Amino acid sequence: MAEYTRAEARDWARERLVGAVNCTIPSFTNDLTGINERGIRHDVRLAKEHGFLGTLGVSEVNITLPEYLEFLEIMQDEAGGDLVIVHHASWSTLEQNIEAVRGAEAAGAELVLLSYPPNFYPESEQEVYDYTRAVCQATNLAVILFPMFLWGFGSRIHPSDIPARLIRRMLDDIPNIAVIKAEGGFPSIMGIVEAHRLFGEEVVISCPIEGELLPLGQLIPIQLSATSDHEFWGPTIPQAMRLLREGRFDEVTELYWQMHPARKVKSAMAQQLNGGHFIDRQLWKFQGWLRGYNGGPLRLPTQRIHDPQMRALRKGLVDSGFEPSMDPLREFFVGRNPA
Repeated sequence: MAEYTRAEARDWARERLVGAVNCTIPSFTNDLTGINERGIRHDVRLAKEHGFLGTLGVSEVNITLPEYLEFLEIMQDEAGGDLVIVHHASWSTLEQNIEAVRGAEAAGAELVLLSYPPNFYPESEQEVYDYTRAVCQATNLAVILFPMFLWGFGSRIHPSDIPARLIRRMLDDIPNIAVIKAEGGFPSIMGIVEAHRLFGEEVVISCPIEGELLPLGQLIPIQLSATSDHEFWGPTIPQAMRLLREGRFDEVTELYWQMHPARKVKSAMAQQLNGGHFIDRQLWKFQGWLRGYNGGPLRLPTQRIHDPQMRALRKGLVDSGFEPSMDPLREFFVGRNPA
């Protein structure tokens, strides 16, 4: 049960959501017949150790809704109130998303990342508004609005994916939209600049892309980086955000350039593997495994990651002065907590 009402969602977000939110991809048993509680708890504990304020329970893998809700319950139990558990509202239909968000609220999630289904083909701003409002009205939880190219809105609705005039209408009408994950028009910094300028006094503006967060955070206040595959960087992103809040910009800049070799490799991998306008969760799970997270097998259908990509990502971290796992690559597909 959330500790705030729908009307209080924005105040809660402003006060509570200070820092970085990573991603927890479900771990499964090695025969893939169920979820792996030990692996999930391991990942949540490590996220706490790395200094994250919260973690997203990723739903864009082959997982049933009952399994997913159990996954969130395990995350919430292991977090013990130390992490904000974020529900990933990424299911196939509006009806499934309404069922899922109600289940997630009952399971202890405190925040919702709103996505739009692959088969959702709006041809007007009104259709995007109606879908967004329907999901938000189904829950008391604070919601992250997510303008992003993945939805395919840029070619029909507006180049910014969700235009500012539509965001304005949503904020006026939907009180539990509390955060904007500002990736509109990606790759472009205009989405976050526009969101900060127009809406930064009303809702929290999240900058999820660390390559933009570290520079822009020196020019505009950014209290939140959510949600992203920050686990690739271990404790670095929470550390960088503390430095930004303290105004220690020279240290942030030094950290940015230290990270640059790994950043370039990571960006290249995303371009190679994030096909079909769909994020490669196998890639993200491997990135986390390099920094001590569980790893482990995913069910078909899933994307694949091969040795050249895995070796390149590990070398990128080494070149940036980090210490990734040097365990044999085959161990990734087993996981650190096999079950």
